Amino acid sequence: MALTSTSLTETGGSFFSTEPTKTFIPEDFVGDERLMIETAEQFSVNEVLPLAERLEKQEEGLMPSLIRKAGELGLCGVDAPDEFGGLGLGKNLAARILEFMSLDAGFSVTYGITSGISQVGLNFFGTAEQKKEYLPRLTSGEWIGAYALSEPNSGSDALSMSTRAEQRGDYYVLNGTKMWISNAKWADMFLVMAKINGEQVTAFLVEKDFPGVSVAREEHKMGLKGSSTARLLLENAEVPASNLLHLPGQGHKVAFNALNIGRFKLGSMSLGPARQAIHAAAGYALDRKQFGQTISSFGLIRQKFADMAMLYFVAEAMLYRTGANIDAAFELCGGPVEGNMKAAEEFSIECSACKVFATEAEAIIVDEALQVYGGYGFTEEFPLARIYRDARVSRIYEGTNEINRIFLADRLVRRCEGNVVAHGGSFISELAGRAFTKFSKEQEVVGALSDLTLLCLAEQSARQRAGRLGGLAQSAYERFVGWANPRAVAAYQRVMGESITLPATPPTHTDELATAILDKRRPLFG
Repeated sequence: MALTSTSLTETGGSFFSTEPTKTFIPEDFVGDERLMIETAEQFSVNEVLPLAERLEKQEEGLMPSLIRKAGELGLCGVDAPDEFGGLGLGKNLAARILEFMSLDAGFSVTYGITSGISQVGLNFFGTAEQKKEYLPRLTSGEWIGAYALSEPNSGSDALSMSTRAEQRGDYYVLNGTKMWISNAKWADMFLVMAKINGEQVTAFLVEKDFPGVSVAREEHKMGLKGSSTARLLLENAEVPASNLLHLPGQGHKVAFNALNIGRFKLGSMSLGPARQAIHAAAGYALDRKQFGQTISSFGLIRQKFADMAMLYFVAEAMLYRTGANIDAAFELCGGPVEGNMKAAEEFSIECSACKVFATEAEAIIVDEALQVYGGYGFTEEFPLARIYRDARVSRIYEGTNEINRIFLADRLVRRCEGNVVAHGGSFISELAGRAFTKFSKEQEVVGALSDLTLLCLAEQSARQRAGRLGGLAQSAYERFVGWANPRAVAAYQRVMGESITLPATPPTHTDELATAILDKRRPLFG
C-alpha cells in the first residue's frame, strides 16, 4: 500500500513533483466547512479576545470555561471519530479551524493541545476501551488534555528521558519529572512517556487524580502568560496497567507520530497571531498620521505590508497542500494502528518544513507589525507587545526549528537512500538538486540543505496556488520568488562553497499587495 502521489520521496528518489495529483488551497473550503471556520473565527473574536487581559492573569476558572464553550460548539473534536464525540472531519479542516482559534496565542495553546496532540496518540493507538473512557471527555471540552515528553535534562534529545515505570501487579509505578508541560495547571489527563526497566520508552494515560501525581508552580514565562506551563511531578505515581497506551517499548512511535501531526497543526496555530497582528497594524497605519498624511501611504510601511501579505500567502499554500496529502494518506491507510502510523509518518518531512516556515513567517510578520506602531508598539497599552511576546516560543516548542532542520534533510536522504533528485521546475529546486550531491552530517550543511528543501516546498506550493487563483495570488508568488531566491543562493553557497548568479528579480507588486491587505485589514484571501 504505497503512498507516492505527492510525497517528498516519490518513485526514483525525487521530490516535489511538478504535477502532484493532490493539491488544496484554503479557498477550497465551502458549505458546512466554511461555516465551521466562521464559527471558529467568531468564537475567537467574541469570546476570547475580549478576555485577553483576564486570561493573561490566569483568572481562576476562566480558561477551562472557554474550553468547555468551544467543546459545546464541536470545536474540541473536529478530527476525532464521531463515535467518541468528535466530528470525524479531516486534518486540513481541523488545522484551518485551529488557525482561527489562535487569534489569542495563550488560548490557542490550551485549545490546540486539548483538541490536538493530547488526543492524537489516543486516537491512533488507543484500545476501544481507552478511547471510550477518555476521548469523549476531551472532545466535549469537559476535560483538558496535556502531553508530557520533555524533561529538565532531555529537551530535543527526548529519548534520553529519565522518568521510570516499574510494573507492580495491575499497576505501573512512575517516577520522574516532566518539564514545560503546557496545560499542566488545568489538565485532567496527561499523555506521559516513561521508560520501563530504564530502557523501553512507553506511553501512559495518566489522570491528574492518580496517587503520586502533582503539578509544580507555574513557570514565569516571557509570553503565553494566559496558558499554563509547569512541571508534572510523578512520585510513585500509580497508573493502572490498562492505561498503558499501545505496547511496551513502543512509546516513541506514539510520541513522534503525534508530533508529526502536531507540527503540521502548529503551522496553522502560528498563523492565527500573525493574522491578528496584520489586523491590528493595518488599522493603526490607516489611522496614524505623520507629516500630514497617514503612515499607510509611506513607501517603507507599504513594503512591510506587502511582505506580510506574501509570507502569509505562501505559508497557507504550504500548509493546506500538505494537509490535503495527510488527509489522502489517512483515507488510504488510516484505521488500524499500523495504517495510522504509516499515514502520520508519510508526510513527516513536509510537516517539519511547514512548522519551520510558518513559525518564521509569523516572527517576521509580528515583528514588522510592531515596527509599524513605532514606539507605541513597544508598550503594553497596544496589542502588539503581547502578540510579539507570545509568538517567540513558536520556534522552540514541538521540536526547535534547529532540530527540525536537522530532521528535514537527514530524513529526506535516508528515505531516498541517498538518491535525492529535485525536479520542481524552478531556480530553487535546481539549486537543491545540485546541493544534495554534497550531503554530509555536518550540521551547517544539513541546515542549509533543509533550508533549500523547505524553500522548494514553499515555492512550488505558492506557484500552484497562484496558478489556480491568478491576480493577487500571482503577485504574491512573484514577490516571494524575489524574496526566496537570494536565501536559496545563500544556503547553496554554504553547502557548495561556490558563487552563483541570481536570476532577474520578478516584479515586487508592493503597492498592489499593500493596498489589498490594508483595505481588508486581513490576509489576501480569507
